[in-house]
Amino acid sequence: MISYRSFRRTVLSCAIGALALGAAACSGESGHAPSGQAGRPAASPSAAATPTGPPRLAPGPSGLTPVFKSAERPVKGAQDARSRTVALTFDADMTADQGPRAAAGEHFDNPRLIATLRRLKVPATVFMTGRWAEEYPAQARDIGGDPLFEVANHSYSHYAFTGDCYGLPTVPAAGMRADVEKAFTAFRKAGVRHVVPYFRFPGGCYDRGALRALTPAGVTAIQWDVVSGDAFATDAGAVTRQVLDGVRPGSVVVMHCTRSAAPTTERVVRDVVPALRAKGYRFVRVSELVGAAARKR
Repeated sequence: MISYRSFRRTVLSCAIGALALGAAACSGESGHAPSGQAGRPAASPSAAATPTGPPRLAPGPSGLTPVFKSAERPVKGAQDARSRTVALTFDADMTADQGPRAAAGEHFDNPRLIATLRRLKVPATVFMTGRWAEEYPAQARDIGGDPLFEVANHSYSHYAFTGDCYGLPTVPAAGMRADVEKAFTAFRKAGVRHVVPYFRFPGGCYDRGALRALTPAGVTAIQWDVVSGDAFATDAGAVTRQVLDGVRPGSVVVMHCTRSAAPTTERVVRDVVPALRAKGYRFVRVSELVGAAARKR
């Protein structure tokens, strides 16, 4: 299992990197879109909230935004093939001030990773910032148009939603809902189709105030129970071992898609996917895990 110290160290690296180095983002293969899907409008947050839309968790008795970290573990001895699921998630980070760096040649995308997920037929959830969708609209539309993937909200520009989040600039409480909605608007303008009403806090940092501020947005906050350690890692084998050691039935794994700040991730995916499948695991999008949890409530 991952130690608390390792978790803190990994999240700290990610958060600082997103501010200072620019944790990179996911992209699809440029110019590719499944037949008949390119150019269709994205689902708005309100559309996603309809009964026929993607599943969400209802706010708790206190009315706060619900938080989902992993699926409920099956009773020992009662595991079957249906319970051995795992969701790979990829944070697509880009801050509002990194446009000049992208223009200068820094890559905040990783087409090779997306191509590998497609080749291996691995469903995945991409937590995308609105700023990234603005920088790479064709690639955002490509990912959102592929039924293998779903796009979730990772804020507009990766600023923190608490006052103390590893040095990240902060979003004021009064602007938190607007920040989330601005990202959804960026997805819609880019033509991203498969948008789900899920939100991941930058740096994984949140408190009751942040959960309260986002309740009107109607999102489910998605955290994780397995830290891959891929941010700024150079040893793919070590990252692979950390993922394989941490995954349990119903796990949510946090990873990154980047060529500059997480160079080992594509290699890790090529190793992790067959290893977990050999153990009987089935890869799913986060929406499947959330749906199963919602049905049990």
